[in-house]
Order: sequence, then C-alpha cells, then structure tokens
Amino acid sequence: MRRLLLLHGPNLNRLGRRDPEHYGTVTLADIERHVRAVASAHGFDEVRAFQSNHEGALIDEIQRAADDCHAAIVNLGALTHTSYALHDALVDFGRPVVEVHLSRISRREPWRRVSVIRPACIGAVEGRGIAGYDEALRRLAEESGR
Repeated sequence: MRRLLLLHGPNLNRLGRRDPEHYGTVTLADIERHVRAVASAHGFDEVRAFQSNHEGALIDEIQRAADDCHAAIVNLGALTHTSYALHDALVDFGRPVVEVHLSRISRREPWRRVSVIRPACIGAVEGRGIAGYDEALRRLAEESGR
C-alpha cells in the first residue's frame, strides 16, 4: 500500500476565511477531499492528512510518516521561510517531497520569497491554488516511475 503524507502548517486551518485575495476561498477540507479524490490516479492508495499550528507537532508527524508513507506534499505556511528544523526533518524523511503554496510566494513580500525547506524537496509548486496539488501529485508519480 502506497501512502502519501499531506502536511499543512500554521494558519492553513483558516483557509477560506483567511486573506482570500492571496489564498482564495478554498478550505483545508476542500484541499484534503481533492487530494484524496485524485491520489489513486497517481499511484497512492491512501492519504494521511495532518495540520498543525505548531512546528514541533509537524516535525513529529514527519518522523511518524517516515515509517509508513512513501512521499509527501507539504504546505508549511510561514514556517517555509524560517524553519531549518522542518528542513532537516524532511531530509531525514528520506522520501520524495513536493512543496506547495496556494499563492505565488516568489512575488510577495521579500521575506516570503525564500524557502528554507525547498532544498529538501524534489520540487515546488506555487500560485496555482488547489491545482498546485495536482501538479505535486504528478511530480511524485514521475519520481516513482508511475
């Protein structure tokens, strides 16, 4: 059984209400439903979704997932730009990871333009809204030869 970790960072639980100009009106539940609906077409039998506003909880989940997940899609919110601890956890995860952002972070505030987790990922998708998750799934499928 191939499992995918779908990891969401701080404030993503507020999607749909939070800053719709940048993030749209899609909710976290919409994203999780969407990824679950299309994951099987990309070789994943199960999606394990997790969201936390706490860096340590996200690291704990990455470490747990290393035992039974084959790949990950991560949107770590603002921690993308600051957390070397999450970078290290993704490296230790040892499986393909794609970073996703609903907004185009490369065109936002200067501090948002740098991702410290990107070097731990096989790719990144930004500014495509919920469709960015489809692109991430395609990249993970290509990486595994599916």
